[in-house]
Amino acid sequence: MREKVVLAYSGGLDTSIIIPWLKENYDCDVIAYVADVGQGDDLDAVVEKAYATGASKAIVEDLRHEFLTDYVFPAIQAGAVYEHKYLLGTSLARPIIAKYQVAAAVRAGATAVAHGCTGKGNDQVRFEHAYQALAPELKVIAPWREWTLQSREDCLDYAEQHGISVAQSREKIHSRDRNLLHVSHEGGELEDPNNPPLATTWTWTKSPQEADDRVEQVTIEFNYGVPFAVNGAILDPVAIVEVLNEIGARNAIGRVDLVENRFVGIKSRGCYETPGGTLLLTAHRELEALCLDRDLSHFKQHIGLKYAEIVYFGLWFTPLRESLQAFVESTQSDVNGKVTLELYKGNIEVTGRKSPTSLYRPDIASFTMGDGYQQKDAEGFIRILGLPARSRALVHAESLK
Repeated sequence: MREKVVLAYSGGLDTSIIIPWLKENYDCDVIAYVADVGQGDDLDAVVEKAYATGASKAIVEDLRHEFLTDYVFPAIQAGAVYEHKYLLGTSLARPIIAKYQVAAAVRAGATAVAHGCTGKGNDQVRFEHAYQALAPELKVIAPWREWTLQSREDCLDYAEQHGISVAQSREKIHSRDRNLLHVSHEGGELEDPNNPPLATTWTWTKSPQEADDRVEQVTIEFNYGVPFAVNGAILDPVAIVEVLNEIGARNAIGRVDLVENRFVGIKSRGCYETPGGTLLLTAHRELEALCLDRDLSHFKQHIGLKYAEIVYFGLWFTPLRESLQAFVESTQSDVNGKVTLELYKGNIEVTGRKSPTSLYRPDIASFTMGDGYQQKDAEGFIRILGLPARSRALVHAESLK
């Protein structure tokens, strides 16, 4: 019986040429696994292309709901942002794709899984660590680490030689990844960090110059730190993100240009568009500012940094990530309420915050003195707080005599 290999398939340049390459070099049946994480492709056309390039079978699964509820929203709750800017759009999608790719391989009786990630990037780690965590018995085939092709131009040559049509060209050489949360752009003019992105590099969000010359207001409501309504309308998770993506994109929200540190030790430059995710993260942070205790809020910032690093490094299926997730979930019971944002040409202003579990006390915070806070109590507090400083000052004064 011929060996079966399940390939994580997108229909882009890399995976399109991998199907014939696998058949030539491994003499196997290739099953194309297509995960719908909201990339917006014509999936019927993707499947048709998989068969046209030699796949024995194509599997399509809609993972959008689980992608948001079990991956994206937990990262929002954690406040996970990598190196100040990156909202982890690709990083969060890889583990769920790998999870269901492995399940498809087990169902099909396959002996191997394959991916189209290069040997320089983070995605190879994200896929392969997930494979090992979920089905260590499966063999992993990574064509980019085996074939003699050295560049995307070489890949285009291979595609032309095999009669495979691809969207990329020698003039439009960007590598892109899109899902419900973001779209990423790498390559081309972006390989020089001193080059600005071209106007044509951005594919989703309007530029500030193109955005309407008016303020748009949006209100997002949360329960236990999870969004459930936009502008008063209760929506399912997919609809929430789709609506916020539309609102953010037309107001030039969510563009990021980042030089980042890859897990493998290489610095790379990418541009990201995350319109709805930027609105969700901003609103969630503002609600937490109302609802979380000071010490918990400050400590949770450290957790968010570590959580982002773990996700970026591809270590989703690990005890540490699961334990951090349990901590984050425990912090969200009081993160309830709504936040109103005003958007204008790429800028976000917070204009309203309201929560039934708010710790903000107007009677204490107000400049108008009330019974909730006795100012004279501050004297003793400050004296006790300053005791170590006074002791140190006395010691130094004695030593100078």
